[in-house]
Amino acid sequence: MNEKIRLLRERLRNLKLEGMIVTNPVSIKYLTNIENEGTLLITRKENIFLTYTMFLESVKKTVTINDEIIVADFRDISQYENFFLFCENVGFEENYVTYKQYYYLKQKYKVNNLSETEDIIEKLRAVKDNDEIDKIKKACEITDKCFNHLLEFIKIGTTEKEIAFEIEMFFRKNGAEGLAFNPVVAIGENSSDPHWQPGDRAVKMADPILIDMGCKYQGYCSDMTRTIFMGCILEEIKPIYDLVLKNQLYTIKEIKEYASIKTISQMVESNFRLYNYDLIHSLGHSIGLETHEIPYINSKNDTFLKENMIIANEPGIYIPEKYGIRIEDTILVEKNGCTVLTKSPKNYVII
Repeated sequence: MNEKIRLLRERLRNLKLEGMIVTNPVSIKYLTNIENEGTLLITRKENIFLTYTMFLESVKKTVTINDEIIVADFRDISQYENFFLFCENVGFEENYVTYKQYYYLKQKYKVNNLSETEDIIEKLRAVKDNDEIDKIKKACEITDKCFNHLLEFIKIGTTEKEIAFEIEMFFRKNGAEGLAFNPVVAIGENSSDPHWQPGDRAVKMADPILIDMGCKYQGYCSDMTRTIFMGCILEEIKPIYDLVLKNQLYTIKEIKEYASIKTISQMVESNFRLYNYDLIHSLGHSIGLETHEIPYINSKNDTFLKENMIIANEPGIYIPEKYGIRIEDTILVEKNGCTVLTKSPKNYVII
């Protein structure tokens, strides 16, 4: 049987659930590799993927005999709608399904009680298998190549929009499916906004340039931020850059299996406060089929890192209307440490 579905079935049993209705396309992609529209039913006996007639051929080419998934047309739903009839509890994705969809699913599949699944699939996705890790490594490799390309591309007069467009074009020309997310390209004072949308601001001498970018490779994401400088780095910025880099490197040293997410985050927050700065966003997040997945790396999270999680480590300091510094890497958690998958330079980069 498909290993991911097997693990899901085990966890459903632990929650006393007799099946699950999976509707989130990301969850379906994770469990089956199917990217076409449809609904996955995990029943007591069988796994059924219901889709529209136009997608049947594509879906049948995607699944294998080993997946043990029945592919069927929504028009033939009468053959499958009674699987949950005598089930007391069937799971659904409470963070994806709307109130209206909830009642639609109950009626459509004749479910007595739809139960929350406590992010059951998202928790499975948090720990990657070897195939997923290889895909994310490849996405990171393309991202590093893009960064090197940008160091040659960016000149005085280049705009944020031009840099963002160049990032997307580079990704598409060099093996990626495209963007993992819309890149943040923030020049000068715009870098003080952590999620700045690229505009017409052009590069000038001594500008900091904050670039947050990632690509998708076979569905899996990378995420990397570097703050670089045009011509020179102003003396007033150096202590802030050094502080961010010190904490980013500290975090890397602490990342390993069973490390406390809360403790790592609190250490960075405390160090920033010593210098009268605040960490205004999470220290990081998990990465996979989506750029932001659980666990989130912040001081409110009492959980621990696990081997083969892949997380972003992204401390940042932002001085309103002046500049911001953020340094971010995609990192593989290992038993006794970690491997940084994005390898672009982090000491002062001046172009």
